Amino acid sequence: MGVRIAFESEVVRWDARTESWFFVHVPEELSADIRELPAPPRGFGSLRVEARIGGTTWRTSIFPGRDGYSLPLKRAVRDAESLSEGDVVTVNVDIIDL
Repeated sequence: MGVRIAFESEVVRWDARTESWFFVHVPEELSADIRELPAPPRGFGSLRVEARIGGTTWRTSIFPGRDGYSLPLKRAVRDAESLSEGDVVTVNVDIIDL
């Protein structure tokens, strides 16, 4: 059984690859809770998730960073939900790696 979290976050562009990579960041408090979960080791410390924004659901991974986990937003999701940099979105995430 996985863990479900929900949060609001701003759509941001990744500084290192500004042409195409967009993310939302999991709030620090939720990220701290996620770090405490017993999860199997995966590349880069990532966790597999099923994410939902609006009517769009997809499978991807969240990745740990200095200030918490980040969820990548692929173009198909951004296009389907008309998302742009700076938009604030409600995100539902089921962590399926547990």
